[in-house]
Amino acid sequence: MANYITSLNQMIAARCAKVPRGVLFGQNINTGTFISGLSKNLTVAEGGRIINNANCENTLCGAGFGMMLGGVHAVYFAKQLDFMLLGMDHFCNTFNFIRCSRNLESLGSFQIIMLVCDQGFQGPQSSFDSYGDFCSIARIPCYTLNNNRDAEDILDMQLAVPGFRMIALSSRLCRTEFLQLEKVYRSDDCSVFQYTEGADATIVGFNFAFHEGHLLFQKMQERGLSAELFSANYVPEPSWDRIIESVARTRRLVVLDDSKSVHLPCYQLLDAIHEAGISFRRVIVTRKQVDFGMTDDKFPVDYEGIVSQLAAAPSPV
Repeated sequence: MANYITSLNQMIAARCAKVPRGVLFGQNINTGTFISGLSKNLTVAEGGRIINNANCENTLCGAGFGMMLGGVHAVYFAKQLDFMLLGMDHFCNTFNFIRCSRNLESLGSFQIIMLVCDQGFQGPQSSFDSYGDFCSIARIPCYTLNNNRDAEDILDMQLAVPGFRMIALSSRLCRTEFLQLEKVYRSDDCSVFQYTEGADATIVGFNFAFHEGHLLFQKMQERGLSAELFSANYVPEPSWDRIIESVARTRRLVVLDDSKSVHLPCYQLLDAIHEAGISFRRVIVTRKQVDFGMTDDKFPVDYEGIVSQLAAAPSPV
């Protein structure tokens, strides 16, 4: 079975090949390193172009917005999230000028597809794994690709759609098995995906912690427990209703978020559940400290301990 990066490269290349008037650009995207395999096999539809650029992220982000204004569907393939900090002025200010003065539905589109350096030991310039923080600053929809189902829907529904959005892949998962799952539910904005139904817990994975959530689900099954398994993306004003309804049934919530941040995207979900007046038991698995530089990016999860805690805890009244 193909691994994570190979499978996603094939899916991204197939979708980009269908983009009308598509312009794909970035550094070495169809030569050299192919951005660690992310951009192999790229082709474009009639009237489209593939452009290899110099490594100047601020300029390339500005060019992407310019093409969007001109009605073009632009896709910028970037090496990693860290380098996108150089384009933050465009994300917060250029895009705000566009949103205030133009109808986005009448424009082209600008997407950035990139890797997040979350595999550890990559040096001080490859340590930024706070995707939710990044997206919340600019109030833009941002998606992570974790398995066959969310990747298929996100690429079909978000790529070459008027406006600006970002799509990220995990470096840590590149050589792992690409998860093949069935989908139970997807919100219209692709902020929430559900993969299983169950009665004993609700499991939600944020950032790239969905794989740990899936493994926890399997550990629960081995103990005769069932769970409803979700993944969540950062989207302004996300639709949490499906998860809230699940927690109201199971009364047990496990949230896993491997972001390097003290302001985690999962806190917004927790606030929404509390505001709904639901009594529930919760297990929150996050990084215990936020380290940058030469740090090991392992995301340890005490699966057996969590399963035992869920099995022993009575349901709240």
